[in-house]
Amino acid sequence: MIEELLPAGVAAAEAYDDPPEARLLPAEEALVGGAVEKRRREFTTGRHLARRALAELGVPPVALLAGPRREPRWPDGTVGSITHCAGYRAAVAARAGTLLSTGIDAEPNEPLPAGVLDSIALPQERSRVAELVRREPSVRWDRLLFSIKESVYKAWYPLTGRWLDFEEADVTVDPAAGTFRARLLVPPPALPDGRPLGGFTGRWLARRGLVLAAIAVPVAGPPAARRPADPAGARPASG
Repeated sequence: MIEELLPAGVAAAEAYDDPPEARLLPAEEALVGGAVEKRRREFTTGRHLARRALAELGVPPVALLAGPRREPRWPDGTVGSITHCAGYRAAVAARAGTLLSTGIDAEPNEPLPAGVLDSIALPQERSRVAELVRREPSVRWDRLLFSIKESVYKAWYPLTGRWLDFEEADVTVDPAAGTFRARLLVPPPALPDGRPLGGFTGRWLARRGLVLAAIAVPVAGPPAARRPADPAGARPASG
């Protein structure tokens, strides 16, 4: 599913469970040495899928270590993102000449726990969520908002090396087009090519009991071609 949300040139791998062939490389073992079994399985599958995605780009197997905020360290010349939730894991990777950054997130299409929406959403975002619920209740828009904000952070951090709070991005969702925009509410940093980073655009879908969000920040130049879309791929759908 995740590949439907990203442009051509981005490699993707996904799984709906933890495949038995998934293994960590020795250098990665210390990253989850004291983790509970659930966390260890998620981490292992995420690294396994990341190597599958990198292999599509011709990158040989390599340990993906962690940065200061536990973010995956991708091989030189590549960018990528990993996500996992109950019943789904995915990883995407691209050459640094194709994308500056990418961020993906998957969540169960279920309501957020009580109180979480108030802690992650701006007042105007809560109003938009309420309106979307009235229009299309099969999508858990509060959970989608959370997923989008997670994808925003994953795309933001590799570009800036800075924390970004939930309330520092104002998200607007287009339910018909399956797209979203996140307007940054912080002074815009400059991208490596000099462009100011004022926000992100991305795509989302709801399917198979999940909501997914993805951002791809292209290198300056002509827009990257999109993969042919599944007619229902980026539109609200229950299931």
